[in-house]
Amino acid sequence: MSLQKKSVLVTGASRGLGRALLAEFARAGARVVGVARDRDAIEQVAAELRAQGHVAHGLAADLGEKADTYPIAGAAAALIGPIDVLVHNASWLGPTPLKLLLDTSCEDFARVLEVNLLGPFRLSKAIAGNMLLRGEGLVVHISSDAATSAYPSWGAYGVSKAALDHLSRSWAAELAGTGVRFVSIDPGEMDTAMHAAALPDADPATLARPEEIAARIVGSLARGALESGSRREAARLEVA
Repeated sequence: MSLQKKSVLVTGASRGLGRALLAEFARAGARVVGVARDRDAIEQVAAELRAQGHVAHGLAADLGEKADTYPIAGAAAALIGPIDVLVHNASWLGPTPLKLLLDTSCEDFARVLEVNLLGPFRLSKAIAGNMLLRGEGLVVHISSDAATSAYPSWGAYGVSKAALDHLSRSWAAELAGTGVRFVSIDPGEMDTAMHAAALPDADPATLARPEEIAARIVGSLARGALESGSRREAARLEVA
């Protein structure tokens, strides 16, 4: 798919993979809006992209808060037009150091699900309807190997990502044949603040750079990776 003049919304876009994806989509010719909780950080990211000649905007919002859902969707569409590509990148590990499930509070578990699962569900509901009316659109869920493998102390996060993968498959099954596509992407281990919080002893030299992964993701989408396999199922890509 050509990304020229496409309208792209990326959540969790003030740092790490989200920031790199926002920049990569912009360089591919898309109009982009990034969402993050930190207003100053996301506005700075957008300003840097505009200074490079791209169409870019930043919105301060919390995907874990239901009340922020429709303001995000409405503001993004007002800024760059109906959304063609929605990237669910924002997520939360839970408190760090990570805890075993027996030591995880119900409130923290619920918050992980609010951000990582219910947030994407609500925002897709707010945006995918317009995609359906137009007969085209792409929704990307950033997943993790924790969605398919169980790691001690990663319980809440892993459960949320496994559910996110199945949410993607469910959306795909229900909207099969409409032109609205869904994909889950496992980016692998990257040198990000989130990874450092989870595994502070990891050697950054052994980890992929977010910019490299973002280039692979956007390149895969531009090459039409979604066209392979059954159109009734969400694609799942590993790009590490």
